[in-house]
Amino acid sequence: MLSLSLLAVSTLALVQSFAVGLVLPSDEAQYRQTNRSVNAQTQQELASVLKCNTTIIGPSDPGWADATERYMQNIQPRVQLSVRPSCEQDVARIVRYANHHHIAFYAVSRGHSLTTDAARFTGIEIDMRNLNSIRVKPNRKTAEFQGGVYGQEAIENLWGKGLVTATGTCSCVSLIGPALGGGHGLQQGKHGLTSDHIVSMNVVLADGSTIRVNERNHPDLWWALRGAGHNFGIVTSFESKVWPDNFKRYFIRTYQYSSRSHDAVFEAVNKFQGNGTLDPSWLASFGLYAMNNILSTTEATLYWVFLYDGPKTDEVVAALKPFDQLLPLSVDDIDIPYRDINTPIGGALNSSLCEPNKSHIVGTANLQVYNVTAQRAIYDLYNQNIRQHPELNGTRVLVEGYAVKGVKSFKSEDSAFPFRDDYILTYFDVRFDTPSDPLIPFARKWRDQTVDLWNAGQPTRPATTYVNYAAGYESLEGRYGFEAWRLERLRKLKRKYDPKNRFAWYNPIVPV
Repeated sequence: MLSLSLLAVSTLALVQSFAVGLVLPSDEAQYRQTNRSVNAQTQQELASVLKCNTTIIGPSDPGWADATERYMQNIQPRVQLSVRPSCEQDVARIVRYANHHHIAFYAVSRGHSLTTDAARFTGIEIDMRNLNSIRVKPNRKTAEFQGGVYGQEAIENLWGKGLVTATGTCSCVSLIGPALGGGHGLQQGKHGLTSDHIVSMNVVLADGSTIRVNERNHPDLWWALRGAGHNFGIVTSFESKVWPDNFKRYFIRTYQYSSRSHDAVFEAVNKFQGNGTLDPSWLASFGLYAMNNILSTTEATLYWVFLYDGPKTDEVVAALKPFDQLLPLSVDDIDIPYRDINTPIGGALNSSLCEPNKSHIVGTANLQVYNVTAQRAIYDLYNQNIRQHPELNGTRVLVEGYAVKGVKSFKSEDSAFPFRDDYILTYFDVRFDTPSDPLIPFARKWRDQTVDLWNAGQPTRPATTYVNYAAGYESLEGRYGFEAWRLERLRKLKRKYDPKNRFAWYNPIVPV
């Protein structure tokens, strides 16, 4: 292990790639040839060009397992060397070194990529975890974050100052990674997506040069980074808006329902969410199918969680009265500080959702409203498959409803994020301890059936996917938009900013 120096890096997070359309030159033959010789000599050479306290870790070093740990055990990029910068400038130096020696590189913040395309990578990992500085500006309207900052770090740091910012609902993923794909989260009803409130980004480009990007400097790249950003560069730091929280409390109510209430609950939720008109004071309306063997060993329990932006009031209780009348098995009320906001929805740091080194079969679809017939079919399929294979009783089928007033206040054409008219995210996940479990093919079939049912429930809409949830099999249009001009513009920008397709490991616009 070699200790050196790197300045502040902050980037990507999650890694994926996909194909369709234009193919750019990639020098892949040269990469393959050179990658075989990434070794101790490479470590020594890198040490000679880096200027900050940076750690270079090779396969024989004690920290290798930690450096290359992934969320998805079944999707393993072939990392030959892991470099952990301590400064942003060294990120650029790593990229220039890798280019000179025809070695592929990619930046990792928390290693939560869901797409199978990450497994195509072989080369140098740029591990951003040490680039975790957070600095609130004196005006308390924006803060600067480095690329390795993750969700809970940002939440706790700002909460201690009486502030909040836009983050995802999973505390263990990075801040910038989801933002590069748009960034859904609890603040979106009032303020918009995470990417909507980034003020500027410091970016390392594919050739190792560094630029500051905002709406005035490189506005074409500014457009692309907010929705398709993983394809264009490494964000080593960025400035984003923050808002007052003033240490207030947040009301959360959780219901549990049995099969008899299922259809009525989804009908009531459709009315509550209002097809994109939900009051932004409601931060989230999440549902989950999961087994609760205390209640039933043969049928999933339907959990529904409502998060409100403030304390419990008579008005809030009245808004939830329709759900009280649907024969819930239990009703639990809590109020919590924003510091703990992701815990009631299963996204805490110590939750199973954040546990690394598991194999996951995942699938997703975006919706506007719930098709109750389709949801009943998904629920029945869940119960059928659990009866057939009780060992899969940890399977989760999650639906995420958000207020979208803030999201829709921004024009769709002003960023690369394409799906501002999708109001509900879905997420199917079967988890295994090993990537060789014999039930994985069964889980894939179950996943495909569930996603097909979600999409069949909205026959007049194309199948769309939140790019940060994409598993690697979805269409390019389904991730980046069906308007022809969008993909044409993205491919043109790819030719301009990354002509050799160096950034091709996270839902790539151009295939490897």
